[in-house]
Amino acid sequence: MADPDLPAALATETRRGIGVSPGTASGPVVQVAPPVRAPADEPPTTDADAALAEVKAAFEATALDLEERAARADDTAQQILRAAVLIARDRSLLKAVGKHLAKGVGKAGAVHAGIEEFATQFLALGGYFAERVTDLRDVGSRALAHVLGVPVPGVPELTTPSVVVAHDLAPSETATLDRAMVLAIVTEAGGRTSHTAILAAQMGIPAVVQVPGATTLAAGTVVAVDGDAGEVVVAPSEELLATLGVRRERLAAALAGSGGPGTTRDGHAVALLANIGGVEDAIDAGAQDLEGVGLFRTEFVFLSAERAPTLEEQVEIYRRVFEPFGGRRVVVRTLDAGADKPLAFADLGPEENPALGRRGLRLSAERPDLLDTQLEALAVAARETGADVRVMAPMVATAEEADWFSRRVRENGLAKAGVMIEVPAAALRAEHVLRDCDFGSLGTNDLAQYTMAADRMQGELSDLLDPWQPAVLDVIAAACEGAGRAGRPMGVCGEAGGDPLLALVLVGLGASSLSMAPGKVPLVRLALARHTLPQCRQLAQLARTARTAGEAHDAVRAAASAELTALL
Repeated sequence: MADPDLPAALATETRRGIGVSPGTASGPVVQVAPPVRAPADEPPTTDADAALAEVKAAFEATALDLEERAARADDTAQQILRAAVLIARDRSLLKAVGKHLAKGVGKAGAVHAGIEEFATQFLALGGYFAERVTDLRDVGSRALAHVLGVPVPGVPELTTPSVVVAHDLAPSETATLDRAMVLAIVTEAGGRTSHTAILAAQMGIPAVVQVPGATTLAAGTVVAVDGDAGEVVVAPSEELLATLGVRRERLAAALAGSGGPGTTRDGHAVALLANIGGVEDAIDAGAQDLEGVGLFRTEFVFLSAERAPTLEEQVEIYRRVFEPFGGRRVVVRTLDAGADKPLAFADLGPEENPALGRRGLRLSAERPDLLDTQLEALAVAARETGADVRVMAPMVATAEEADWFSRRVRENGLAKAGVMIEVPAAALRAEHVLRDCDFGSLGTNDLAQYTMAADRMQGELSDLLDPWQPAVLDVIAAACEGAGRAGRPMGVCGEAGGDPLLALVLVGLGASSLSMAPGKVPLVRLALARHTLPQCRQLAQLARTARTAGEAHDAVRAAASAELTALL
C-alpha cells in the first residue's frame, strides 16, 4: 500500500506492522473477544476433590470442542488443533491445577495459576515449547469459560465479510476461520512464523501482525489491509478504496495470464513448488498449476499419535499425498521431532535447550527404527503411485550426518536423498555436506533464527528474523555457492521464496527451486518472467551490499521491473 505514486490527497492514518500473508482487502473491523480471566473476588475452594473433578470436566469439554473443530479443519489446521487437544488432556497440567486447589485457591484462579506455571516453563525451554504458549493459554481460557459458565472466547459469528482484529489469534481460532467471511487478519502480537502467519498464508487471507494499537480500533471501523507492505489504513477514503480496488483488478488481470513452469525472462528454469502438511493440502495443491511439492511436512503422521505409526498406516497416508501429483516431484521432509517436539513413543528425556538438542535427524540417529519404517513406507508409496519422491533430512549440521542419512535412504529403496540447510554450519560447508547427497533445500525460517540468534516465535524480534537481513542473505549465498561447487541443486522451502521480490534475489543467489504456500506461486511466477537471470544476480548483489534489511528491500524494489512493482 506504500506507493510513492499515490496522490497525497488519498493518504490517511496508517499503522505499520509486519506483512505475513500477501494481498489487500478492506472492510469493517470485528474485534475478537479477549481471553476469559479468573474473577478477583472468587471464593476459596473448600472441597479440593470436588473442585478438581469440575476442573477435569472443564478441560475434557475443551478437548472435545477442539476435536470437533479439528474434524472440520484442513490438514495444517488439524495438526495444530490436535496439539491443543493433547494440552487439554495433559495429566501433569491437571496435577498442577490440583496443587493450587489443595491450597484453597478458587477453581478459576487455580486453572489460571496452573496454566501460567506451565507457560513459564515452556518459555524457559524455548523452541517448540515456546511456540505452544499461545495454545496453552488458549486452552486455559477455554477451560476457564467452562468453569465459570460463560461463553467460550474467540472470533464472534460473522454475519458480513470482515477484518478480524485481535491481540493475538490462538491456533484454534485461526484454524477454523470461515474464509468466505474473513477479508483479512490484523494482530498486535505474533511474528513472521507464528501459527497465524502460517495458516493465513495457507488459506490465502491477507494478514499483518505486530500492528500497534490494533485492539483499540472500534468495532465496525473500516480499514484497508495490505499483507504485502504490512500496513493497515484506518478509515480509508473512498478514493483510496477505489485506487486499491483498481490495483487488485490490475493484479488479477496480470496473474490471469501467468501459468506453466517457472522461468526467468531469458529462459532459466526455476521450479515453483508447494509447501504442504497433509492429505487435504496435497489434494488442493495437486489441482493447481505448480510443479510439485518442495516441502511435505510429515509431522502430522506422528505428533498426535500415542504409539509409533505402523508401516501400513504410513504407506496409506503417503500414497494419498503422492497421488494428486502424478509424476511431479514431491520432496518429503522426514520426521522433524525430538525434545523440542516431543513424541509420546520416543521421549528422549528433558533437555535444557531443546531447540538445539536432539531434534530432527538427531532423533533419527537415536531411534533409527522410526526413520527406517518411514523410509520404507515412503518407498512403497512411491512405487505404488509412480511419484517422483525425493527425501530430505531436517537439522543436518555436518557432512557425516548427511552421508549417514543418504546411505539410509538408498538402503531403503529411495533414489534421491537430500538435506535441509537450516543450520549455518551446513550452509557454510554446503560443498562438503552435499557431496554424497542429490540436493539441498534452504529452510529460511530456522536458518534466519540460528544466524541472527533470535527465537523465531518471539514476535518482538521479528525485525531480526526478516529474511531480507543481509547477513542471512550472505549465509544463503554461501550455501548456494557450495552447492554449485558440488554440482548439486539448492532449493528454498522456507516461506521467503513466496515474496516476489525476495524470490528474484534468491534466484540470483543460485536457488534452483522455490517452495511456498500454493497461493503465492502465480505472483512469483510473474516476477520471474519479468526478469532475466543476470538481472536477478544484480538484484541479489544490491541486497547483499545493503547495510540493513530495509535498505536491501528498498534497493531491490527500486531496481526491479516497474511492471512488477506497480502490482505490489
